Amino acid sequence: MTIQNECIGCIVAQSRRVCEAIHADAALTQTIVSHVENALKSADFTLSPPIIATPLYEQMARFADTADLYERQKEHASEQAKTYLPFLRETIEKSLDPFITTLKTAVVGNVIDLAAEVSFDLHDAIMSVFNTSFAHDDTKVLFNALHTATSVLYIGDNAGEHLFDALAIESLQKLFPSIAFTYMVRGKPIINDVTMKEAKEAGIDRICTLIDSGVPTPGFVYDLASSEAQSLFDQADLILAKGMGNYECMSPERRKGICFLLKVKCSVVAESLGRDIGDIVCKFS
Repeated sequence: MTIQNECIGCIVAQSRRVCEAIHADAALTQTIVSHVENALKSADFTLSPPIIATPLYEQMARFADTADLYERQKEHASEQAKTYLPFLRETIEKSLDPFITTLKTAVVGNVIDLAAEVSFDLHDAIMSVFNTSFAHDDTKVLFNALHTATSVLYIGDNAGEHLFDALAIESLQKLFPSIAFTYMVRGKPIINDVTMKEAKEAGIDRICTLIDSGVPTPGFVYDLASSEAQSLFDQADLILAKGMGNYECMSPERRKGICFLLKVKCSVVAESLGRDIGDIVCKFS
Protein backbone atom coordinates (compact mmCIF):
# COMPACT_ATOMS: atom_id res chain seq x y z
CA MET A 1 0.00 0.00 0.00
CA THR A 2 1.19 3.53 -0.70
CA ILE A 3 1.75 6.35 1.73
CA GLN A 4 -1.16 8.70 2.46
CA ASN A 5 -1.28 12.27 3.73
CA GLU A 6 -2.05 11.03 7.25
CA CYS A 7 1.23 9.10 7.25
CA ILE A 8 3.28 12.29 7.00
CA GLY A 9 2.16 13.60 10.37
CA CYS A 10 2.56 10.13 11.85
CA ILE A 11 6.20 9.86 10.73
CA VAL A 12 6.97 13.32 12.14
CA ALA A 13 5.39 12.25 15.42
CA GLN A 14 7.55 9.12 15.33
CA SER A 15 10.66 11.28 15.01
CA ARG A 16 9.65 13.13 18.17
CA ARG A 17 9.18 9.80 19.97
CA VAL A 18 12.66 8.81 18.86
CA CYS A 19 14.04 11.96 20.46
CA GLU A 20 12.24 11.11 23.69
CA ALA A 21 13.50 7.52 23.57
CA ILE A 22 17.15 8.54 23.20
CA HIS A 23 16.81 11.48 25.62
CA ALA A 24 17.92 13.93 22.95
CA ASP A 25 18.66 17.47 24.04
CA ALA A 26 16.88 20.42 22.46
CA ALA A 27 19.49 20.92 19.72
CA LEU A 28 19.49 17.27 18.62
CA THR A 29 15.70 17.16 18.75
CA GLN A 30 15.50 20.20 16.51
CA THR A 31 18.00 18.68 14.08
CA ILE A 32 16.15 15.37 13.85
CA VAL A 33 12.61 16.72 13.59
CA SER A 34 13.58 19.43 11.11
CA HIS A 35 15.34 16.91 8.89
CA VAL A 36 12.30 14.63 8.88
CA GLU A 37 9.87 17.46 8.18
CA ASN A 38 11.97 18.77 5.31
CA ALA A 39 12.54 15.34 3.79
CA LEU A 40 8.82 14.56 3.85
CA LYS A 41 8.02 17.66 1.80
CA SER A 42 9.23 15.75 -1.24
CA ALA A 43 7.91 12.32 -0.24
CA ASP A 44 7.17 9.94 -3.11
CA PHE A 45 3.51 8.99 -2.71
CA THR A 46 3.95 5.91 -4.89
CA LEU A 47 5.93 4.23 -2.08
CA SER A 48 4.80 2.51 1.10
CA PRO A 49 5.12 4.21 4.52
CA PRO A 50 7.91 1.84 5.69
CA ILE A 51 9.94 2.54 2.54
CA ILE A 52 9.57 6.29 3.09
CA ALA A 53 10.47 5.99 6.78
CA THR A 54 13.57 3.82 6.41
CA PRO A 55 16.13 6.43 5.24
CA LEU A 56 14.73 8.86 7.78
CA TYR A 57 15.39 6.45 10.63
CA GLU A 58 18.84 5.73 9.25
CA GLN A 59 19.62 9.44 9.28
CA MET A 60 18.19 9.82 12.78
CA ALA A 61 20.56 7.09 13.93
CA ARG A 62 23.50 8.92 12.33
CA PHE A 63 22.49 12.17 14.02
CA ALA A 64 22.28 10.33 17.34
CA ASP A 65 25.54 8.45 16.68
CA THR A 66 24.00 5.05 17.42
CA ALA A 67 23.40 1.87 15.44
CA ASP A 68 20.13 1.03 17.20
CA LEU A 69 17.85 3.87 18.25
CA TYR A 70 15.51 1.65 20.25
CA GLU A 71 17.96 -0.83 21.78
CA ARG A 72 16.94 -0.16 25.37
CA GLN A 73 13.24 -0.04 24.52
CA LYS A 74 13.48 -3.40 22.74
CA GLU A 75 15.19 -4.91 25.76
CA HIS A 76 12.46 -3.56 28.03
CA ALA A 77 9.68 -4.82 25.76
CA SER A 78 11.28 -8.27 25.68
CA GLU A 79 11.60 -8.42 29.45
CA GLN A 80 7.98 -7.33 29.82
CA ALA A 81 6.81 -9.93 27.31
CA LYS A 82 8.70 -12.72 29.10
CA THR A 83 6.62 -12.27 32.22
CA TYR A 84 3.46 -13.23 30.29
CA LEU A 85 4.80 -16.38 28.62
CA PRO A 86 3.76 -18.83 31.40
CA PHE A 87 0.23 -17.43 31.39
CA LEU A 88 -0.03 -17.55 27.60
CA ARG A 89 1.39 -21.08 27.42
CA GLU A 90 -1.14 -22.25 30.00
CA THR A 91 -3.94 -20.43 28.17
CA ILE A 92 -3.13 -22.29 24.95
CA GLU A 93 -2.82 -25.66 26.71
CA LYS A 94 -6.19 -25.28 28.45
CA SER A 95 -8.01 -23.80 25.48
CA LEU A 96 -10.95 -25.60 23.88
CA ASP A 97 -9.69 -24.21 20.55
CA PRO A 98 -5.89 -24.10 20.75
CA PHE A 99 -5.54 -23.01 17.11
CA ILE A 100 -7.53 -19.78 17.59
CA THR A 101 -5.86 -19.18 20.94
CA THR A 102 -2.46 -19.60 19.28
CA LEU A 103 -3.32 -17.05 16.60
CA LYS A 104 -4.53 -14.62 19.25
CA THR A 105 -1.31 -15.17 21.20
CA ALA A 106 0.59 -14.12 18.09
CA VAL A 107 -1.63 -11.06 17.62
CA VAL A 108 -1.37 -10.07 21.29
CA GLY A 109 2.30 -9.37 20.80
CA ASN A 110 1.55 -7.06 17.91
CA VAL A 111 0.59 -4.27 20.32
CA ILE A 112 4.28 -3.82 21.18
CA ASP A 113 4.86 -1.19 18.51
CA LEU A 114 6.75 2.00 19.23
CA ALA A 115 5.98 3.33 15.75
CA ALA A 116 2.20 3.14 16.06
CA GLU A 117 -0.15 6.04 16.69
CA VAL A 118 -1.44 4.44 19.87
CA SER A 119 0.35 3.46 23.08
CA PHE A 120 -0.11 0.10 24.74
CA ASP A 121 -0.58 -1.55 28.08
CA LEU A 122 0.45 -5.16 27.56
CA HIS A 123 -1.74 -6.61 30.30
CA ASP A 124 -4.85 -4.79 29.08
CA ALA A 125 -4.02 -5.68 25.48
CA ILE A 126 -3.74 -9.39 26.26
CA MET A 127 -7.07 -9.43 28.04
CA SER A 128 -8.68 -7.41 25.26
CA VAL A 129 -7.44 -9.61 22.40
CA PHE A 130 -8.51 -12.87 24.04
CA ASN A 131 -12.00 -11.43 24.49
CA THR A 132 -12.22 -10.10 20.92
CA SER A 133 -13.20 -11.89 17.73
CA PHE A 134 -11.23 -11.42 14.54
CA ALA A 135 -12.86 -8.54 12.66
CA HIS A 136 -11.51 -10.01 9.43
CA ASP A 137 -11.69 -13.73 10.07
CA ASP A 138 -9.95 -16.06 7.65
CA THR A 139 -8.93 -18.45 10.42
CA LYS A 140 -10.79 -21.42 8.88
CA VAL A 141 -9.11 -20.82 5.52
CA LEU A 142 -5.74 -20.61 7.26
CA PHE A 143 -6.42 -23.80 9.24
CA ASN A 144 -7.25 -25.71 6.06
CA ALA A 145 -4.17 -24.33 4.29
CA LEU A 146 -1.92 -25.39 7.17
CA HIS A 147 -3.28 -28.93 6.94
CA THR A 148 -1.84 -29.29 3.44
CA ALA A 149 1.35 -27.24 3.92
CA THR A 150 4.80 -28.70 4.52
CA SER A 151 6.69 -25.38 4.78
CA VAL A 152 5.71 -22.11 6.44
CA LEU A 153 7.64 -18.83 6.43
CA TYR A 154 6.74 -16.79 9.50
CA ILE A 155 7.81 -13.15 9.04
CA GLY A 156 8.28 -11.39 12.37
CA ASP A 157 7.62 -7.78 13.28
CA ASN A 158 8.63 -6.19 16.58
CA ALA A 159 11.02 -7.09 19.39
CA GLY A 160 9.13 -8.31 22.44
CA GLU A 161 6.43 -9.56 20.11
CA HIS A 162 8.95 -12.11 18.83
CA LEU A 163 8.69 -14.00 22.13
CA PHE A 164 4.99 -14.52 21.52
CA ASP A 165 5.81 -15.53 17.94
CA ALA A 166 8.10 -18.23 19.30
CA LEU A 167 5.34 -19.54 21.57
CA ALA A 168 2.90 -19.48 18.63
CA ILE A 169 5.33 -21.43 16.45
CA GLU A 170 5.82 -24.03 19.17
CA SER A 171 2.05 -24.45 19.41
CA LEU A 172 1.60 -24.64 15.64
CA GLN A 173 4.34 -27.29 15.47
CA LYS A 174 2.29 -29.44 17.86
CA LEU A 175 -0.88 -28.91 15.84
CA PHE A 176 0.83 -29.41 12.46
CA PRO A 177 3.89 -31.63 13.09
CA SER A 178 4.61 -32.19 9.39
CA ILE A 179 5.31 -28.49 8.76
CA ALA A 180 8.83 -27.07 8.69
CA PHE A 181 8.76 -23.51 10.06
CA THR A 182 11.22 -20.71 9.24
CA TYR A 183 11.23 -17.46 11.21
CA MET A 184 12.41 -14.36 9.35
CA VAL A 185 13.76 -11.19 10.98
CA ARG A 186 14.90 -7.78 9.73
CA GLY A 187 18.33 -7.34 8.22
CA LYS A 188 19.39 -4.48 10.52
CA PRO A 189 18.02 -2.46 13.44
CA ILE A 190 15.08 -0.31 12.32
CA ILE A 191 12.65 1.24 14.84
CA ASN A 192 11.90 -1.60 17.32
CA ASP A 193 11.69 -4.41 14.77
CA VAL A 194 13.13 -7.81 15.65
CA THR A 195 16.60 -8.61 14.33
CA MET A 196 18.80 -11.69 14.51
CA LYS A 197 20.19 -10.44 17.84
CA GLU A 198 16.84 -10.51 19.66
CA ALA A 199 15.71 -13.71 17.95
CA LYS A 200 18.85 -15.62 19.01
CA GLU A 201 18.65 -14.25 22.53
CA ALA A 202 15.13 -15.70 22.68
CA GLY A 203 16.36 -19.07 21.43
CA ILE A 204 14.17 -19.08 18.34
CA ASP A 205 17.00 -20.79 16.44
CA ARG A 206 16.44 -23.78 18.73
CA ILE A 207 12.74 -23.92 17.85
CA CYS A 208 12.85 -23.57 14.07
CA THR A 209 15.03 -22.33 11.21
CA LEU A 210 15.99 -18.67 11.68
CA ILE A 211 16.87 -16.35 8.79
CA ASP A 212 17.89 -12.75 8.33
CA SER A 213 15.79 -11.25 5.52
CA GLY A 214 18.45 -8.71 4.58
CA VAL A 215 15.87 -5.92 4.39
CA PRO A 216 16.59 -2.64 6.19
CA THR A 217 12.91 -1.65 6.20
CA PRO A 218 10.23 -1.99 8.94
CA GLY A 219 8.37 -4.53 6.80
CA PHE A 220 9.38 -7.20 4.29
CA VAL A 221 10.26 -5.66 0.92
CA TYR A 222 10.95 -8.42 -1.60
CA ASP A 223 13.20 -6.36 -3.86
CA LEU A 224 15.47 -5.44 -0.93
CA ALA A 225 15.68 -8.96 0.48
CA SER A 226 18.65 -11.30 0.15
CA SER A 227 18.51 -13.98 -2.55
CA GLU A 228 18.06 -16.61 0.17
CA ALA A 229 15.13 -14.71 1.68
CA GLN A 230 13.55 -14.21 -1.74
CA SER A 231 13.86 -17.92 -2.47
CA LEU A 232 12.21 -18.85 0.83
CA PHE A 233 9.46 -16.31 0.19
CA ASP A 234 8.80 -17.74 -3.27
CA GLN A 235 8.95 -21.40 -2.32
CA ALA A 236 7.18 -21.58 1.05
CA ASP A 237 3.79 -23.25 0.88
CA LEU A 238 2.38 -20.57 3.15
CA ILE A 239 3.51 -17.27 4.66
CA LEU A 240 2.43 -15.86 8.01
CA ALA A 241 3.21 -12.14 8.07
CA LYS A 242 2.94 -10.28 11.36
CA GLY A 243 2.10 -6.62 11.86
CA MET A 244 1.19 -3.48 9.97
CA GLY A 245 4.64 -2.88 8.51
CA ASN A 246 4.60 -6.21 6.72
CA TYR A 247 1.05 -5.58 5.56
CA GLU A 248 1.97 -2.14 4.23
CA CYS A 249 5.03 -3.45 2.38
CA MET A 250 3.36 -6.59 1.01
CA SER A 251 0.08 -5.13 -0.23
CA PRO A 252 -0.81 -5.73 -2.98
CA GLU A 253 0.45 -9.29 -2.52
CA ARG A 254 3.27 -10.56 -4.69
CA ARG A 255 2.01 -14.15 -4.41
CA LYS A 256 -0.85 -16.23 -3.08
CA GLY A 257 -0.82 -18.01 0.25
CA ILE A 258 -0.01 -15.06 2.51
CA CYS A 259 -1.84 -14.66 5.81
CA PHE A 260 -1.58 -11.31 7.57
CA LEU A 261 -1.95 -11.38 11.36
CA LEU A 262 -2.14 -7.97 12.98
CA LYS A 263 -3.87 -5.49 15.22
CA VAL A 264 -5.05 -2.35 13.43
CA LYS A 265 -3.29 0.63 15.01
CA CYS A 266 -3.64 3.48 12.52
CA SER A 267 -6.33 5.07 10.39
CA VAL A 268 -4.59 4.41 7.06
CA VAL A 269 -4.31 0.66 7.61
CA ALA A 270 -7.84 0.64 9.02
CA GLU A 271 -9.17 2.19 5.82
CA SER A 272 -7.16 -0.18 3.63
CA LEU A 273 -8.62 -3.19 5.45
CA GLY A 274 -12.09 -1.74 5.86
CA ARG A 275 -11.77 -2.11 9.63
CA ASP A 276 -11.50 0.03 12.75
CA ILE A 277 -8.51 0.96 14.89
CA GLY A 278 -8.22 -1.70 17.58
CA ASP A 279 -9.59 -4.53 15.44
CA ILE A 280 -7.62 -7.76 15.14
CA VAL A 281 -7.21 -9.24 11.69
CA CYS A 282 -6.48 -12.64 10.15
CA LYS A 283 -6.49 -11.96 6.41
CA PHE A 284 -5.60 -14.77 4.00
CA SER A 285 -4.91 -14.13 0.34
